[in-house]
Amino acid sequence: MTEAAAVAPGRPVPGPTLADFEAARGRVDRVAQLTPMESSRYLSDLVGGPVHLKCESLQRTGSYKIRGAYNRLSQLSEEERARGVVAASAGNHAQGVAFAARELGIKATIFMPVGVALPKLQATRNYGAEVILRGHTVEEPLRAAADYAETTGAVLIPPFDHADVVAGQGTLGLEILDQVPDVETVIVPIGGGGLAAGVASALTQKLATMGRRIRVIGVQASGAAPYPESLRLGEPTPVVVEPTIADGIAVAKPGLLNFEIIREVVDEVVVVTDDDIARALLVLLERAKLVVEPAGAAAVAAILTGQVVGTGVTVAILSGGNIDPQVMERIISRGLVASDRYLKIRLMLPDRPGQLARIAELISEANANVVEVLHTRHGRNALMGQVGIELSVETRGPEHVQRVLERLREADYDPRIDF
Repeated sequence: MTEAAAVAPGRPVPGPTLADFEAARGRVDRVAQLTPMESSRYLSDLVGGPVHLKCESLQRTGSYKIRGAYNRLSQLSEEERARGVVAASAGNHAQGVAFAARELGIKATIFMPVGVALPKLQATRNYGAEVILRGHTVEEPLRAAADYAETTGAVLIPPFDHADVVAGQGTLGLEILDQVPDVETVIVPIGGGGLAAGVASALTQKLATMGRRIRVIGVQASGAAPYPESLRLGEPTPVVVEPTIADGIAVAKPGLLNFEIIREVVDEVVVVTDDDIARALLVLLERAKLVVEPAGAAAVAAILTGQVVGTGVTVAILSGGNIDPQVMERIISRGLVASDRYLKIRLMLPDRPGQLARIAELISEANANVVEVLHTRHGRNALMGQVGIELSVETRGPEHVQRVLERLREADYDPRIDF
């Protein structure tokens, strides 16, 4: 957990002013939907106070990104609009820019990585943008977009590091205050920092006019968490991005403007793992009946890991819902494993009839259900006369897992959990 410096009373916040945020809201409201604010009794019990979910996952284009994109594009001059716009993204920013460009009659070119999820690729094209696939990481499309802007004159639309983008994202903060006037804490996912900077700045400045303060907690994925180190060192500092399911917030370095704002008005930044995020996604599916992408579930992951407690009336932002069904299937499986509701066991058995049936009987006696079996005589640890089996078992939590394992051990088997 890393704490940021709280803004001093009367000290101006860097970046957009309250007037900028309110003006941006007048523009953004032309296209953005007023997304629902749902309460969660399950999360409220964990935090010790009311918890509300701001469902920006149900926003047009599937995420908050439409806010910043439309606010930026709507302020381009006629000459800039004639040159067109270009952006790079693996998903949500691409769709936001493509949608905003279509609404404003501007030609949009979007660079996306070759392996981008098919639903995101199709959605971006359906909004009328020309999509160019380039490279296999986000960095390669970003470089290609910058080169394209330089050679063609198209206006480059950054995903987070621009005052107009920050102001557009900050309209979400004003909306939260309208829906939950007594909000005391807001939890927001952080990638480059556009959303967190906008929401925190807009709320801080708005509430200052009422003589109130707000607590803002940012959340990063452990595989891409440059903000804790950057805040410690006092300047934007890059990190090596590791593979993470939260690709929507997988950014190596904070935006310059975003960092300055977040350093002033975000109270702390916490980090969650992919397993934490997978559990959060599963909780949102089961408890709230909401489909959310991994990055969009980061705020809830912070609650589930106990890093957000005693915060009064709390709003967790579900920042996006664009998830590939195939990816969702894998993440649900991971969430089940992380929640001890799906257990994979490896066992070595004597190679004689009836052994597999005996194992199934023991697991049944522990009230668990075998859903898959892999049986092989080949393996490095298999002795002559032995076979190896891998079992996938449905369980009901940590205590039930231990009961299944203990039942097998009582029968003189040596079960090994397969991660």
